[in-house]
Amino acid sequence: MGIRKRKEQDMANETITSYYETDHDRLDRLFRDFQENKRKDFTQAKPFFREFNLGLKRHIVWEEEILFPLFETKTGQQNSGPTTVMRFEHLKIKEALEKVHAKVRNQDPNSDVEETELLGILKEHNIKEEQILYPMIDRLISEDDRKKVFSDRASVP
Repeated sequence: MGIRKRKEQDMANETITSYYETDHDRLDRLFRDFQENKRKDFTQAKPFFREFNLGLKRHIVWEEEILFPLFETKTGQQNSGPTTVMRFEHLKIKEALEKVHAKVRNQDPNSDVEETELLGILKEHNIKEEQILYPMIDRLISEDDRKKVFSDRASVP
């Protein structure tokens, strides 16, 4: 069986919660790899941060352009409710991420304070998504909605 066919089958059984939790875990691993390597070999650490940075930004786009509008349509909660809080937290995450990125651009491994800020925001944010928002979305949406989320997600560069 080809890789593409296997991925399609895996996605057929995937929930919003399981998919997005797995992506959170992937991003966490990339950031840990960056942290573990930055003082040993910054050149080796930088690609981990680059992939983390791009992956986190893409994850936020997936949520804000695909998941949140779907949730808001299903619940009628535009400009209020959990997605309003999540969007505000995304702004805080992007600000904290940029502080770490500035250190990385300068090849400065002394980014512990900035990393602690970012990780503190991400930890609380991810818990809210994984324990509240994603399960709510899974309960609210149809199978066709779920397939569309994954299809739309795949089209985000």
